[in-house]
Amino acid sequence: MTELHLPWLECSILIPLVTAAGVRRISEQDAARRISTAVCLVTLLCTLGAWADFSTLHSSAASDPWDVLSLLFHRPMLVVDALSAPLLPLAGLLYLLTVATTSRTKVNRFSFTWTLISEAVLLATLSCRDPWILTFLLSAATIPPWMEFRMRSRPTRIYVLHMGLFVVLLVTGVWLTYADPSPAGPSVIGTGLIGMAALLRSGVVPLHCWITDLFENVSFGTALLFLTPMTGAYAVIRLVLPVAPDRMLQTIAVLSLTTAVYAAGMALVQTESRRFFCYLFLSHSSLVLAGLQVVTPIGLTGALCVWLSVGLSLLGFGLTLRSVEARTGRLSLNRYHGLIEHTPVLAALFLLTGLSSIGFPGTVGFVGTELLVEGAAGVSAMVGLAPVVAAMLNGIAVLHAWFRVFTGTRRETTASMECRVSERLSGVALIALIIAGGLFPQPGVSSRYQAAVELMNSRHESPQTPSAQVSLQTASFQTVPGKPLGPTDHSGPAIRH
Repeated sequence: MTELHLPWLECSILIPLVTAAGVRRISEQDAARRISTAVCLVTLLCTLGAWADFSTLHSSAASDPWDVLSLLFHRPMLVVDALSAPLLPLAGLLYLLTVATTSRTKVNRFSFTWTLISEAVLLATLSCRDPWILTFLLSAATIPPWMEFRMRSRPTRIYVLHMGLFVVLLVTGVWLTYADPSPAGPSVIGTGLIGMAALLRSGVVPLHCWITDLFENVSFGTALLFLTPMTGAYAVIRLVLPVAPDRMLQTIAVLSLTTAVYAAGMALVQTESRRFFCYLFLSHSSLVLAGLQVVTPIGLTGALCVWLSVGLSLLGFGLTLRSVEARTGRLSLNRYHGLIEHTPVLAALFLLTGLSSIGFPGTVGFVGTELLVEGAAGVSAMVGLAPVVAAMLNGIAVLHAWFRVFTGTRRETTASMECRVSERLSGVALIALIIAGGLFPQPGVSSRYQAAVELMNSRHESPQTPSAQVSLQTASFQTVPGKPLGPTDHSGPAIRH
């Protein structure tokens, strides 16, 4: 396997992990926030270095040059490929902006030590392809939110029951599927158990009540950090997609599309801001999960593009809502709050990120949503209609929430609600990424197309999925008149404006 020029992956994992022990000893929480922000910034730079280094190698995968874990397991453990290369900087950006925008009134409720530990676990997860190590990391990621439940003296029963079942299903499924190094065919039962675990982790209906409970009982920042990376979808790609039969993928797609439409409808009728965001996120993450089961180049490309765009857009949307809550407390959507005169920057960011998440033209989510709908419509008309209905309901819900929070009345207050410097810088960075991704989508789509082709190749190599060979050999794009794009063309589908 090709090696990176520098150990970017190990540095991005070890820096927050080692620093967490030092942050724990700091009694002044504002100082802990500043140090954690600096650590998250350095970690983000390491993930960007890994992405840039990988891009220069022109290889399907690359490992760290000094991977310590490889000495123990006799194979590369930390690997960056076309799928994970942009996901690593997205995860680093998520943690940096969340920590940097934490207000002084909230620092005592937000554990920076566990935040840095969870960042290290997440980056290791996104760098791992080994089934057993990945299982351990996905299980370990459930601990930091549970610790916050305990520190805030909140009931943990719902969270523990769901995450305990997730770990049991995942471990059992991986053992049945991957225990034998040379099976005649992967266990269908084991793959099904992994699929159930991934659906539970992603909050697919009817296994979604733990997500609303999480938003109710932990800080908004912790809930964002646990859900926004969509590690349930990552588990599906690494553990389910390569070995699952077509019928199982179709079942996951149907359940995910049902959840997307259901959650969009629920977001439209919510009267509490956190539950509104919870269902909005659940609808979008379910669309990503559904698109991953459409095993065609255009369907997978659309799902992977939406994964990045939704992660970026809902990161900004959630952080904006979190910043508003820091000024007013938890918001009720039953009445108008009239905050636009006091926080015009947050109002603009709220609207832009919300519209970007539904694929508004000119934003980073537009092309990915179009590709996802086209890929779903290639399966059947009803399947293609579900993402459109979900996007329509989500769009109405976003506009309804914006008008309730920022318009409708004149709010009188003696305290200043102006944005802090960190919030302004975070907003500018997010707006620049959202607009740039919408105006220049071709590089991102090409990168996601290459990842989609590699995922289809991995499915084709599995002895249990012979149908993947047919779909890969016969798939082609017709995005430009007279130019069919086959699976051997790694330039990706061309975008016409």
